[in-house]
Amino acid sequence: KEHLRELVAQSLLDLRRHGKLPQDLAVPDYVIERTKSREHGDYATNIALLLAKAAGLPPRELAQQLVANFGETQHVSKVEIAGPGFINFKISQPCRLATIRRIFEQGAEFGRQEPASRESVTVEFVSANPNGPLHVGHGRGAAYGATVANLLEAVGHKVQREYYVNDAGRQMDILAVSVWLRYHELSGINVRFPDNGYKGDYVSEIARALRAKEGDRLRHNAFEITDGLPADESQGGDKELHVDALIARARQLLGDTDYRVVFDAGLTWCLADIRNDLLGFGVVHDNFFSERSLVTDGYVPRAIQVLRDNGHL
Repeated sequence: KEHLRELVAQSLLDLRRHGKLPQDLAVPDYVIERTKSREHGDYATNIALLLAKAAGLPPRELAQQLVANFGETQHVSKVEIAGPGFINFKISQPCRLATIRRIFEQGAEFGRQEPASRESVTVEFVSANPNGPLHVGHGRGAAYGATVANLLEAVGHKVQREYYVNDAGRQMDILAVSVWLRYHELSGINVRFPDNGYKGDYVSEIARALRAKEGDRLRHNAFEITDGLPADESQGGDKELHVDALIARARQLLGDTDYRVVFDAGLTWCLADIRNDLLGFGVVHDNFFSERSLVTDGYVPRAIQVLRDNGHL
């Protein structure tokens, strides 16, 4: 396409030089594109149609003059004028074979642009909540996102593949409480499990690892945990109010430090499981970015201050 555009540009220059076109003629933004049918050659351009009025010539006549001034080229075997003034090009066999030879020579690098020759791009994908294993829907997003990142890298962008870890939301607190209650079951203390707690087998697996590491240190009696909590849905109450109260009770009994121990046990296990699944089919992220770090590392207050300093608040 670049070669064909050079042919057109050179022809326009020659026509101007010989006085057949105005010297100040502005060249419009024309296209050189693949034809819809091979009967019309391989490529076509609409230059004559767009330039005809300014040139004061019928489109087909202008097309004929342009074609007549095309220089010699080994890349084009045939040029035809079609319809109201399209110029169609048929690529020569040696040109096609040269492309095939280039493919063999360059192998997997064929078509790739110079690395980091375009701007940096962050592609954030998958980013499933780390409150359990990935499912098939996440797998689809992983394959799609990885492919988009690979394509952007192939055309020269510097790409960072990012997984945004939602480790600051309510769902993660529900996971922490679910792990804590399963931990109590392993210690022989049965506490009623909330209706919308996480019931998967992996929760018990996390609880076993937590107990193996911490022993009974994080244990409390069932009365302390459930006394005064609002009724759950299956008890005629509201499951959201119940689980929120249970989270608050866990924070109160454990304290900030130990609550974080339970919370991180679930987060660490789920992230490791997610990474393992992604690696299993070749998806690798450069960065797992913690949502919680936006607050703990001061990003949020700094962003608010920037808005305030610039008069946007």
